[in-house]
Amino acid sequence: MNTVDLVAEILKREGVEYLSCFPTTPVIESAAAAGIRPIICRQERVGVGIADGYSRVNNGSKVGVFAMQSGPGAENAYAGVATAYSDSTPILLLPTGHPRERQGILPHFNSVTNFAGVTKYVEQINIPGRTTDVMRRAFAGIYQGRPGPVMVEIPSDIALEEVPDATIQWGKSFPNLSSSGNPKDVDAAAHALITARYPVIHAGQGVLYADATDELIELAELLSIPVMTTLLGKSAFPETHSLALGSGSGVMSGTLHHFMQRADIVFGIGCSFTKHGMSMNIPEGKTMIHSSNDDRDINKDYNIDYPIVGDAKLILRQMIDACQDLVGNGKRGDLSVEQEIVKERDAWLNEWRGKLTYSGRPINPYRVIWDFMHTIPPQDAIVTHDSGSPRDQIMPFYRSEGARSYLGWGKSHGLGTGLGLNIGAKLAKPEKVCVNFMGDAAFGMTGLDFETAARAGVPIITVVLNNATMAVETEAMATSHELFGTRDLGGNYADMARAMGGYAERIEDPSDVGPAFQRARQVTEEGKAVLLEFITSSEVDTSHKRAF
Repeated sequence: MNTVDLVAEILKREGVEYLSCFPTTPVIESAAAAGIRPIICRQERVGVGIADGYSRVNNGSKVGVFAMQSGPGAENAYAGVATAYSDSTPILLLPTGHPRERQGILPHFNSVTNFAGVTKYVEQINIPGRTTDVMRRAFAGIYQGRPGPVMVEIPSDIALEEVPDATIQWGKSFPNLSSSGNPKDVDAAAHALITARYPVIHAGQGVLYADATDELIELAELLSIPVMTTLLGKSAFPETHSLALGSGSGVMSGTLHHFMQRADIVFGIGCSFTKHGMSMNIPEGKTMIHSSNDDRDINKDYNIDYPIVGDAKLILRQMIDACQDLVGNGKRGDLSVEQEIVKERDAWLNEWRGKLTYSGRPINPYRVIWDFMHTIPPQDAIVTHDSGSPRDQIMPFYRSEGARSYLGWGKSHGLGTGLGLNIGAKLAKPEKVCVNFMGDAAFGMTGLDFETAARAGVPIITVVLNNATMAVETEAMATSHELFGTRDLGGNYADMARAMGGYAERIEDPSDVGPAFQRARQVTEEGKAVLLEFITSSEVDTSHKRAF
């Protein structure tokens, strides 16, 4: 058995089902022989995104894997790996490396050194006999602690060398070894939480990875505390729940804006509280409880009054028990919080009703989002978006239902990311209606990988909001656009999708938005990838952008 055959066998034993990849790498053949299906992408960055989306939807219990060649393959993959790293997604990357005789000689690209800043762990298999040990360390890095991408480089000459001892001593890796919070820290935080007048829970994606949605609901209901989620944590708390405030990033719902503005204490659970362009700032003057599984997050960007380090599920259970000891088993408070949420949400939606239901041409993108929400039930769908306007337009308004029914992303917000995530999501949950919203600029980055979905029989829905311009750059590129038309883009993306083997429609009439989504769902149920191109206005208004 050679090195790559051994790697493939280990992947199989770890439950890997798919290998997103791009040639040339011998890992593809070895994986196929082991019963792992290769998914050949058109561009490496998208291939990484496929692995990323697969891991996200599975909360890391099943790991997405991407394999690529040395040099240009690894170089092209960099943006996708940076996204996975910034969003803390557990994936395994398997680049080949240059043969030993060429390593360290300019200009040969070295994955081990160049990816060190965007991976959780990176190691080279430098002799065949170390393969099992290196892979064991890789999977330990994937499963333990804060999630993130792990890379194992396989030099091209070592890849085909025989392993001296072909007997594999391998047991499936341990799941995440979770730790509870210090009981004293939990008790102090619980006392602060129950004495607050206007508490808000700030839930991040750590709740998703810990499978802690039920515990989060239980705590919120016990104390009648409204809950918001971060962009990455969106869907960790059902947004149809009576205590849901929606999500916050650089934009936010009006409901969230109201409650966060007056909050006296903010309980961050499974979040990093990172100050970032894709994160909601916390207004000054709040008492802060912060629970993270990574102690590097504590006091990073905010002064934390009550820190707790540990697993979100275990800490939420500790908080529930501590609060019950203090307030009894009955619920604290009454229905006033729920009633206030309804009042604030209705007032906010009424302010936006004109855009959400706009009947003129070109179609307002908010109309597309609104009709989609009322056509495809949230419990049937997994929704993601691209960077820029699609993210800022859909995130505050879409009400997700069910953990990982929405893939929020964006701390490394490269255009074109959503398409790969959507393909990976569909591979992970084929029974779901998987939909990606992207702009025409994003399609220009990665749109040819729609052909990957069509060719591989992955029936996703890609929504292109085509306004023929970069609307988000209206102010930033005012002079250059006036002189040279620099923001203008062009293309008939529905025609392109049909040419690539998919089903496509170009929609210009607002009354056909909902029916188009109905037709798209039917086509995907027949096994075909769909692209819907909506001709939209260059909408620039957003909900409470950078309000704090």
